[in-house]
Amino acid sequence: AIYRATVDRQLKGQGGVFVKLPNGMMGFLRQVSGLAPGQKTLVQVTGFAEDGKALPVTSRLLFKSRLVIVTPGAPGSNISRKIKDEDLRQVLQGVADSAMTGSSSDLGLILRSACVTADLDEIRQDIADMRLLAENVLADLAGGPELLVDGALAHEAAWRDWADPEPDAVEQHPTALEDNGVLEAIDALLAPMVPLDTGGSMIIEPTRALVAVDVNTGLDTSPAASLKVNIAAARDLPRQLRLRGLGGQVVVDFAPMPKRDRAILEQVLRAAFKGEAAETSLAGWTPLGLYELVRKRDRQPLRDLMRA
Repeated sequence: AIYRATVDRQLKGQGGVFVKLPNGMMGFLRQVSGLAPGQKTLVQVTGFAEDGKALPVTSRLLFKSRLVIVTPGAPGSNISRKIKDEDLRQVLQGVADSAMTGSSSDLGLILRSACVTADLDEIRQDIADMRLLAENVLADLAGGPELLVDGALAHEAAWRDWADPEPDAVEQHPTALEDNGVLEAIDALLAPMVPLDTGGSMIIEPTRALVAVDVNTGLDTSPAASLKVNIAAARDLPRQLRLRGLGGQVVVDFAPMPKRDRAILEQVLRAAFKGEAAETSLAGWTPLGLYELVRKRDRQPLRDLMRA
């Protein structure tokens, strides 16, 4: 979602400012320079916040569609690296240059990988629509806090962003979730215990302060049991956090193992989180032998969505 906001007060120690949003909501913008209390500014929500906390927002706006992204403040035209065909890239570059003719020099454009299978006229229209939306929003600074562009709903975001690879099929009938086992998968994700292939388990319990993860070996008492179950948990942890919509500080209590095995586990963790879209920082081991990481809150937790 994109809002017109009013700068509230600075938090110099945290390198940002609070901004007033509509309906009494507050946002936190990691920017101080060039902003003064009472000033109007445009911000875009970048994640979700727990009850009572300010929404994380940014002043770097992105206007996304399935095919293109218009980027105010980042001029130039770029084409997704996933598009390898040089002839197609040249054609798309020509379409982009033509469609952006006459626009502000401050506007940039990214052609997404879905352009590979799209009709050129469809791409031109998409660029025109996103460009017009961006220009209208950027010119709308007058007035109090207001929602200018609503955020995409879940199915809209999926259609927009899950374009590569193309889905094998799209089902929209009333029993689609039940027929494909989605409801059972959701029930499993709402349960704290995650069975692991090794026979052990991982317990994931979100709290207000952090996400606690406890790894257990189960009935396996062999010398290598701890390392095996810890590796299995490390490989599955990114997926579990992503599907459950969990972020913030994550503390993992791995099954007890010799310190010499920590390097192996760290290597597995780095590989497991490497392909994740959500920004993740692996902080490492605490003096008490717990492992800490921080994952960006990129969406609302599944448990909260199911309560709504």
